[in-house]
This record gives sequence, C-alpha cells and structure tokens, in this order.
Amino acid sequence: MKPAELFDLSGKVAIITGGANGIGRGCCTMLAAHGASVVVADLKLDDAEATAEEIRHDGGKAVAMACNVTQDDDLTGLVNQTLAEFGQINILVNNVGGGGAGRESPATLTVEAFARTFDLNVFSTWRLAQLCAPHMAKAGYGSIINMSSMSSINRSPAISAYASSKAAINHMTANLAFDYGPAGIRVNAVAPGAIRTDALASVLTPEIEAGMLAHTPLKRLGEADDIAGAVLYFAAPVSCWVSGQTLFVNGGGVQTLD
Repeated sequence: MKPAELFDLSGKVAIITGGANGIGRGCCTMLAAHGASVVVADLKLDDAEATAEEIRHDGGKAVAMACNVTQDDDLTGLVNQTLAEFGQINILVNNVGGGGAGRESPATLTVEAFARTFDLNVFSTWRLAQLCAPHMAKAGYGSIINMSSMSSINRSPAISAYASSKAAINHMTANLAFDYGPAGIRVNAVAPGAIRTDALASVLTPEIEAGMLAHTPLKRLGEADDIAGAVLYFAAPVSCWVSGQTLFVNGGGVQTLD
C-alpha cells in the first residue's frame, strides 16, 4: 500500500451517530477531511446540519439526518436514507452515548434509568452494526468503530450503569469482530479519557481537573480531535489487519471524577 493510500477514505461513506457536537463532530470533520462522504446523524437536526454545512464549506461531502438511536424505526431509516443518498455504507462510528456519570448512586438510581443507559449505549450500537454490516459486505469495505470509555475499566463511585455499559461495548466489540470478520468487516472500539466537551464541562471543577492531570503523563486533558484521530486510524486502510481491539486514548493516564 502506498503511503498516500494509508489514510485515504475517498469513495467511502461514513455514518457517525451523535455527530453534531463534541467528539462526534470531530469525527465527522476528520473523516470528511480524508475524503469520506459523511452522514451526520443526531437527535439535534439543526446542529447536525450546521456540522454538515461546515464540512461542505470546506470542500467535503456531508448530509445531516435526524436520528434517535433508541428508536428502531430511526435506525432503519438512517440506513435507508444513507443508501438513497450515497448508494453504499463503508464506515459506522457508533459515537452516540450517555449516562449519569458520577450521578448514578445505587441509593437513587432506578432500574428504568439503568436500562435506558444500556438501551442508548449498547443496544443501539449492536443494532446499527447489524443493519449496516450487510451493506458493508456488499461494498467490499467495512469498518465499525464503537465508542467506549476509560470508565469501562476504571473503578469509581456513582457510575455503575454507564461504566458497565461501556465495559459491555469492549466485550461486544471483540465478539462482533469474529461475527463480521469473514465478510471483511473490521470491528474496533475507541475508549476516550477525559475530553474537553460540553458534557465534561458540566461537571469539571479546577480541583477535579488538577486531580486528573496529576495522573496523566501528558499533562493535559484530551480534545475531540484526539479521539477523531483514533477513529480515523480504525476507519482507514492503514488498520486493515486490526480488528476486535479497544484503543484507550487517555494521555497515558487515568482520569476520574472522584
């Protein structure tokens, strides 16, 4: 493979869920900058359109699509709309996710809230992979990238639902790699540490940040592009013999809220 081809996504079509803001937005702009046609899927259609418009303004190809990943009709609609717009699917970034990190005390967390976290983070990831895989196999190129978290291996209070859902992502990724590998589809996960997003800003204090940096060799918190770079690696031909892996992107350290 020639050096210029290692990160070339020309002719590839990528779906990124939760693509309007934060890490998802970084993934959309990164993959588009390397030639992919990008579907910015998000619950917030106006924000998704703004991200898509930015990509188009910079010379890339992108469309915005509304999607609630907890609704199966939205997931099937997302796949069908992507095929109608671009004719194929090659890359899926299951970025959307959430939970009450640091606010999941078992004294107050309900079973329903616990289940919603798995519905959002795990079940939607599995289902969208199931929907996209046949089209990736038909296209002859497939890469599924799931978004995990450092919380999947950390031990902290008040985060049992979110952390266990992300641990499930790790193991599911490794197993799906066996299911989809024979069709030429790679399945990997990226596990971010503390990334400067609006979600982190809502709980970050100077004291918490100082504690995080004390255990981070690179002495800074992450940015969305740090995660997008890892996603690019898994999406691109450079990683053509890498599957079933979870890559922790955390500045070499451990960041927790406690």
